[in-house]
Amino acid sequence: MVTNTTIHYQKAELEAKYARTNEEKLAALKKMLSLAPSHKAAENLRADIKRRIAKVKALVEKEKQQKKGKGFSIAVKKESAAQICLVGTTQSGKSMLLNKLTNANSATSEFPYTTKMPQLGTLDYHGVKLQIIEIPAIRENFAEMENGTAFLSIIRQADLLILLFKNDEERKLIENELKKAEINVPRIIYTGQENQENLADEIWKNLNLIKIYTKHPGRKPDAEPLVLKKGSTIKDIAEHIHKDFVKRFKFARVYGKSVKFDGIKVGINHILADDDVVELHMS
Repeated sequence: MVTNTTIHYQKAELEAKYARTNEEKLAALKKMLSLAPSHKAAENLRADIKRRIAKVKALVEKEKQQKKGKGFSIAVKKESAAQICLVGTTQSGKSMLLNKLTNANSATSEFPYTTKMPQLGTLDYHGVKLQIIEIPAIRENFAEMENGTAFLSIIRQADLLILLFKNDEERKLIENELKKAEINVPRIIYTGQENQENLADEIWKNLNLIKIYTKHPGRKPDAEPLVLKKGSTIKDIAEHIHKDFVKRFKFARVYGKSVKFDGIKVGINHILADDDVVELHMS
C-alpha cells in the first residue's frame, strides 16, 4: 500500500469521498490522479483512480441523459434548510413515512413499486423547513434501471438519508447499491418504532445545523429562527443579517445553552449552540 501521499492528495481524496455530485467527484478524482505518486509502487493506486474516473465519467453521461427524462427534469431543487431522502426497498413504508412527517399525500399501496418518481414534502421543525424526498424503491443494480442514476444523483446531493427496509438482506442491498454509487451521505435507520416527534428530533440532530433566534433589546425573540452550521459564531449571525454589522458590532447578549448565565455579554467569536437567543448591540 502506498503511504507517501501528500497532504494535498489526501485533501483531494476527502473531496472525492464527500462529493455532492458526480461532477464534483470526477473533478476530485482527476485532482487525485494528478497528485498521486508516480513511482512504481504507486502503479496500483493510479490504476484504481483511473478505473474510478472512467466509472464516474460514465455515470455523469448517463445522468445527463436520464435528467432529460421525457421532456422534463428529474433533478430536485433544494428549497429549504436541508434535504432528507427516504431511501428504501419496496413496501418498506417510505410513502407512509413521508405522509407522516410532512404535508405530502404520497400514494400508498399493497402492490410493490408504486412510487415511480421522487415525491416531495416539507417537515416544519420548530420553524425550520426541511425538504423530505421519497426516492423510488431501491433494487439490485439500481443505477442500471430507467432513471436510476438520476435518482442516485438526488440521493448524493442530500444532507441526510433515512434508510427503510424489512430485513437484514434488504438493508445489505441498500447499503451495497449506495456503496457501488460511491454515496457517502450521513444516514439514520428508521425501524418504524419511532414516533413522529422523536424521529424529527433525530433528523435534526444528524443535520449538523443549529437554529438561532434573534431579538431586539426589550422585545421577545423573533418567531422564525436563523439556520446555521454547528460551530457558528456571533460573527456568522452578524454577517448573515447585514454585511455592515460586523464593523458596527459592539457586543452581544446570549440566552441559552452556550452561556453559563442567560443574558451574559459575549464577543464576536463566541460559539453558539442550538436554540440560543442572541441580542446584537451595535455601535
